[in-house]
Amino acid sequence: MLASLVDLLLHLDVHLMALVQQQGTMVYGILFLIIFAETGLVFAPFLPGDSLLFVAGALCGLDVLDLGLLMPVLMLAAFSGDNTNYWVGRLIGMRLFHRVKGRFLRREHLEKTHAFYERHGGKTVIVARFMPIIRTFAPFVAGIGAMRYRLFVFYSALGSIAWIGSLTLAGYFFGNIPFVKHNLTLIILAVILVSFLPAMMGYMRHRRKQD
Repeated sequence: MLASLVDLLLHLDVHLMALVQQQGTMVYGILFLIIFAETGLVFAPFLPGDSLLFVAGALCGLDVLDLGLLMPVLMLAAFSGDNTNYWVGRLIGMRLFHRVKGRFLRREHLEKTHAFYERHGGKTVIVARFMPIIRTFAPFVAGIGAMRYRLFVFYSALGSIAWIGSLTLAGYFFGNIPFVKHNLTLIILAVILVSFLPAMMGYMRHRRKQD
């Protein structure tokens, strides 16, 4: 399973192109579900996010996908996932956390996200959009902490537009430059590493404080 996931992440362009050929316009619904789950389900932070947006934007540059349709669909997916996650956290968050034992629903993830809220406040909902794992837990923790919903919706909408817009347009404008196109696997890997860089730096600072 791990090998399949790695292959999917590193060859998203091939897999997404095949999906378009197989499913046609249904691919927009599939991409909606992936982004919704990655942002809305606390047990699904392993799904592709940043790299998927970049590759989808690159396919728009090739006229394989429609940028004018893709962006609003994925913005709606991100916003809907955020809000679903918020209300799950607000209504049953602590009970779910105590009852469900899983690889990704762990206390350290919640504690790291809570610490992020302590430093950045409500802007965490926006900043977390660009940080894998934390973006999955940020709305959940906001719900547990009973963050005012009107404020959450404001930050969630801004974050959804900024995240989807920036990465999709980056793929659209840069994904088909010959150098990027011929080294897309390395670019995807770089996107993944850059996405995890803030979390890795935070972990290293945390370890230094403990030593």
